[in-house]
Amino acid sequence: MLSYPVNNISTPDEQVNILQITDLHLSTPVSSSVDGDTNNSEASVCQQCFETVLQQALSSDIRCDLIIVTGDLVNEVKPAIYDHIFEVLQATNIPFTCIAGNHDVTDEIGSDLPFFERELIAQPADPRLLSRHVIETDRWQLLLLDSSITGKVEGEITPTDIDWLCERLDACDKPALIALHHHVIPVDSDWIDTHMAENSEAFWQHLLGFDHLKVIISGHTHQEQVRHRQGVTVYSTPSTCYQFKPYENDFSYDKSVPPGYRWLQLANNGKVASWVERLDT
Repeated sequence: MLSYPVNNISTPDEQVNILQITDLHLSTPVSSSVDGDTNNSEASVCQQCFETVLQQALSSDIRCDLIIVTGDLVNEVKPAIYDHIFEVLQATNIPFTCIAGNHDVTDEIGSDLPFFERELIAQPADPRLLSRHVIETDRWQLLLLDSSITGKVEGEITPTDIDWLCERLDACDKPALIALHHHVIPVDSDWIDTHMAENSEAFWQHLLGFDHLKVIISGHTHQEQVRHRQGVTVYSTPSTCYQFKPYENDFSYDKSVPPGYRWLQLANNGKVASWVERLDT
């Protein structure tokens, strides 16, 4: 069985190929015997999409060295759901890491209600979800943050998080990647930008002098975007389940695009290639 969490990755060509999946939103695992039950239909779809995404991505010709799951693993905080997710990930025999999103520390009551009318119930994070975790590779440093706030949809990057990032970037001059759940640059959708990572401006100001910070990846927005700031490329990644319409001021699902995932190739010369793939339909 793979050791979790992974702390070091070394590859023959010193390149690291990362599969990022995010916003799984799994509910209590459902068996095939209840797939026809309409009460379990959404749970069944999210579970099936998660497993199909992994199967499709890992059956490609790309060597996968690491899977990073950037939050919202569940739609209801129950240990049994995490058990199932970790069993599926362990079965890939590929090193993986998981960090928390808002749904991993908050249950939303009233999913049939408009977004702003739902009740938020604080929940403790599963101990397997990582915070301020470092993965060293041959040529890169990967820094994982927990941006979730218990009982809230929005996230934050705390002063302690910023201090930790600065210490890590000061201590190692390898090209660096930061992974967290909440986005740190607005995506031009008012409703979701209200729930981005608080303290983002302080985050950017403190990281201004670190030219070797190359990449930031996040989830939360359920859409594909690429933005740039201070020489850093910032990637938002689609959900493995349902998508949000981009550039919409009000909460809206995007039913025109299938679930997706992101590949990142961190080259041994500090360059980055990244792209999104979608489930075959």
